[in-house]
Amino acid sequence: VSTRCQQPSHQHNQLLRCLDQYPIAKMLVLFETSAGYSLFKLNNEKKFKKTDEAELGETFFSSEKTIQKNLTLVNFQPFSDTADAVSAATALAEGTMSKSLKSMLKKHASDATTLAVSDKPLGSSIQSSLTHLSCVENSKVQELYRGIRTHMSDLFGDSTLSGNDLKAMQLGLSHSLSRYKLKFSADKVDTMVVQAVGLLDDLDKEINIYAMRTREWYGWHFPEMGKIVADHVQYAKCILTCGMRTEYAATDFSSFIEDEHVVDALKSAAQISMGTEISEADIDHIKQLAAQVVSLMEYRAQLFTYLKNRMNAIAPNLTLLVGELVGARLISHAGSLINLAKAPASTVQILGAEKALFRALKTKSDTPKYGLIYHASLIGQAAPKNKGKISRVLAAKTSLAVRVDALSEETTADTAIGYECRSKVEARLRQLEGGSLPPSANKNGELTSKKTSKYVQPEDTSGYNPESDMVDVSTSVETPKAEKKKKNKKEKSEKKKRKADDIESNEVNGSSDKKKKK
Repeated sequence: VSTRCQQPSHQHNQLLRCLDQYPIAKMLVLFETSAGYSLFKLNNEKKFKKTDEAELGETFFSSEKTIQKNLTLVNFQPFSDTADAVSAATALAEGTMSKSLKSMLKKHASDATTLAVSDKPLGSSIQSSLTHLSCVENSKVQELYRGIRTHMSDLFGDSTLSGNDLKAMQLGLSHSLSRYKLKFSADKVDTMVVQAVGLLDDLDKEINIYAMRTREWYGWHFPEMGKIVADHVQYAKCILTCGMRTEYAATDFSSFIEDEHVVDALKSAAQISMGTEISEADIDHIKQLAAQVVSLMEYRAQLFTYLKNRMNAIAPNLTLLVGELVGARLISHAGSLINLAKAPASTVQILGAEKALFRALKTKSDTPKYGLIYHASLIGQAAPKNKGKISRVLAAKTSLAVRVDALSEETTADTAIGYECRSKVEARLRQLEGGSLPPSANKNGELTSKKTSKYVQPEDTSGYNPESDMVDVSTSVETPKAEKKKKNKKEKSEKKKRKADDIESNEVNGSSDKKKKK
């Protein structure tokens, strides 16, 4: 036995060669960062399996020496650019293996049998491509990942990946990934539309309050001007130009009032005005308020132009159907363009009339036919009896147009669906108003479909049927009800005659008795 141990046999040599070709199985850990992929070798796999999950942090990550003793960095493959990092991050989120990860595992994990991963779908994807690897994902592996993430600086070192570089890469990747997920475009930000239409409504309220205050305040000095000048901006500009009413006769108003009759009426009313006199300090404060009205109106015009341009960029098809303001209010009420695209046509139809809807459901009365969409120009053209039908048709076409605007990946605006839907709504409107139904239009606006066939009245083949004539039975045969009524009338008349006869007989008898007494 001793000689055999001292002198290895031929079979023993072959076994040693096989062990050299196929080394002992090892466990690798795949760790993803914003900078790239990294592979760590778990030096003591038996110790890892025996250690409990709660004691894993103390056993493997108690100090820098124990960390480097238990885990060794095998390879770190950085991303080439931001696009590569975004594609790798989206692949990891979807649970698929990117090309760069596959090439790295083929190159550096060819002799490994076990790979620890942080995601089960990713592990199944790796295992299907690389059959020699068995992927592991459990609570103990997650605890191991937590330790690696905490002690990244000790594992990587400043030469491979510094902490400042990693933070900058994390920030850049998060921004790029969010842009990719949202298909970010500066012209497609619906938040600007929501804020703009909200500000526009607030400006209308503020302008109305300021203008009414200006009219009420200046009306003490020149009350006749309120009925002559109806526009708020012209009223404020008159105050800024003239001030006191005594200056109206010598002032030229042609720069902001085009109607000469209004100017003449204003000048003549200023000469015979019944208003009170005010001081220079009063007129200065009134002028400041009027300047606020003018500046707010100018800013409102700029904001409306901005809103129109935004709506044409974000939702051109929706704008074609319902207009800029109604479309912006629909987006604002839904929260975003995506939320509006998710809503069905029935929801779009009554969006903005939620109180009336729930009140109708509670009282079991008729539900509302329209909400914010009522202010669209197409519904305004319809007769009152047809507004409900047109709002239903418009809501159906609006939901289609919004989905095209929200979910299309084209950078340039395609308004073909908007024109087509508007032509169909107009055709339905003309049909309801009593006109003929025009043919529908295709994407190019060309008339392609055939007209609907006209109704042809069928010929009357049957002849004259005298038996179908109606006979007036009321003249020939009396109903029992009519007979009863006649009998009742006769009885009543007879009773009246009897009463009258009894009264006359009583009077005659009374007079004869008196004569006998005399």
